[in-house]
Amino acid sequence: MAANKNKQLETLLKFEHSKEEIAANTLRSAENDYQQNLIRLQSVADYRLEYMKRLSQRSSIGLDSATYNHYHAFISKLDYASEQVKVAMQQAKALTEQSKNLWLKQRQKVQAVEMLVQKRSLALAKVENKKEQAMFDEIATQQFLRRKSSY
Repeated sequence: MAANKNKQLETLLKFEHSKEEIAANTLRSAENDYQQNLIRLQSVADYRLEYMKRLSQRSSIGLDSATYNHYHAFISKLDYASEQVKVAMQQAKALTEQSKNLWLKQRQKVQAVEMLVQKRSLALAKVENKKEQAMFDEIATQQFLRRKSSY
């Protein structure tokens, strides 16, 4: 019965470990998405800056209104793309925080089950030690009685 309970705890521990691994993978994925959105945002900002420099250079040598409108429209599209990436970043950050909290809760569950397994193992070891001690005591008593009766 006691060994069965320990086996049940071990099974529960394996189950909780697998849930923790899933939560950790989800967290890593969310962090990766966030980092990729940061890179996208920087890329769009760099491209916008480069395009603004081109506009400035072209303006200094003369620029017709159609070309200026084309530059302005494209810069507006880059601004819109930047805003979209910022929204995606906020969502990714929120998902990262949520995933982190879920992983931390799952980690606490794993630690609690590990503590239970450890306590159960210590309790079983104490019971085994008591049985072993009782057996040694019985052997010592039998030897004493045999010696006493042989005198």
